[in-house]
Amino acid sequence: MNGLYLTLPIFLPLVGGLASYLIRFPSTRSRHLFYGVLICLTSAITWLSILRCGSESFQLLRFTEELTLTLRMDGASRLFAGLAATLWPFTMLYAFDYMSHEKHLSMFWSFFTVSFGVTLGVAFAGNMMTMYLFYELLTLATLPLVMQPMSTTARKAGVKYAVYSMSGAALAFIGLVFLVVNDAQDFTLGGHLAGYTGDRQLLLAVFVLAFVGFGVKAAIWPLHAWLPAAAVAPTPVTALLHAVAVVKSGAFACIRLIYYAFGTEILVGTWAQQAVMTLTLITIPFASCMSVKQRHFKRRLAYSTVSNLSYILFAATIMTLPALTAAFLHLIVHSVVKILAFFTAGAVLHYSHREYVHQLEGLGKRMPVTFVCYTVAACALTGVPPFTGFVSKWYMALAAVDTYQPLPIIGFGVLLVSALLTAIYMFQIAVRAWFPRHSAPAIPEGSIHEAGWQMLVPMVVLAAACLLMGLMPQGLLDLIREAVTL
Repeated sequence: MNGLYLTLPIFLPLVGGLASYLIRFPSTRSRHLFYGVLICLTSAITWLSILRCGSESFQLLRFTEELTLTLRMDGASRLFAGLAATLWPFTMLYAFDYMSHEKHLSMFWSFFTVSFGVTLGVAFAGNMMTMYLFYELLTLATLPLVMQPMSTTARKAGVKYAVYSMSGAALAFIGLVFLVVNDAQDFTLGGHLAGYTGDRQLLLAVFVLAFVGFGVKAAIWPLHAWLPAAAVAPTPVTALLHAVAVVKSGAFACIRLIYYAFGTEILVGTWAQQAVMTLTLITIPFASCMSVKQRHFKRRLAYSTVSNLSYILFAATIMTLPALTAAFLHLIVHSVVKILAFFTAGAVLHYSHREYVHQLEGLGKRMPVTFVCYTVAACALTGVPPFTGFVSKWYMALAAVDTYQPLPIIGFGVLLVSALLTAIYMFQIAVRAWFPRHSAPAIPEGSIHEAGWQMLVPMVVLAAACLLMGLMPQGLLDLIREAVTL
């Protein structure tokens, strides 16, 4: 039964999405009905699998005794798969409105659905080889989505995304080979290399290369440039790229690498730990400063994503159990907050055709629900209590300070500086929208109106979640703590 629970959520959207590319839908309504049923059914089956599936492995394919494609449900799988299964239907509903007048809809919906299955493949991977395979497939599945407008800019963004992703995959492949050779590729909390007797420096060098390789999708400096470029894609695509499908797969892969493959015991206190943590601490303030400089709404949010991904990686590189809890907490929190922020940016672009920060003055009165939701996202991302971002950053700071080590404590200071910069680049937009300058040009009556219900429902629900997760965080914390001990 485990095999069915693990394979059905992956292959239902994978096969269904590819097959749907060949279907000629007679109407928009029939297309929406087909994909709505397919994606919601996949989410429901995923949640059933999360609740019912045991921890036994299922061997999908066996090449040799060492090389197998294996699926397994552990605590980390449950967290990541549950996140994807929750956010994908919201994005689907949002896209029904946003994509209504776009071209190449067959390609969009087909690969949108396929990406769901591939992301679940990353979540359910039971060893490094399986995760690597789905990780690579994710690049191929999301590339057409990045290039969906088929403009020159979109094509260039797609090429950049492909080059960066493939380069990162080449580095990650070195880690895969090392783990396979040392019979350590199966995911187990604590890893399999604590008793490694070979060349320790080689092990550490391979770890750093693999971390940087997987870190490309997590937009770690200096390999981050593909992510802001991908902001040219339609908002439902950028929302998924920045919230769960691609960048969180990169962060999730780095967590798997540290805690479930190499293991923290052999890494803590080494130059390799210092090196990867330093990269995250460079990325956080760099990307925050770049966000402040950006005048394009979505590019500002894109650089914000670069910064917040390194929050997750910083927590992961502390290499303690409380830090792992904080990393998963911020992974979930940032996904909810950032997808909400991109939804608001997309609603503004779709209904007002305004995409630069200076063009947003006074829009709060024309699109009040949208900008209330944006303000909630700004509060949560900055870490204003009682919104959910405060909780994840609090536990991250505690994990850093509790090490009594110089670099994590420096990281605590970096988090404070980044929070200040986040407040600047997020609240500048809210202030302009709600409190326009007297010299700002008036918006003609009736020229701009509130977003439609298919956009508003996901935004309002996610905004409520940002507040409720901050007011009542204990349930989520308990789930994560239980998950990271499995």
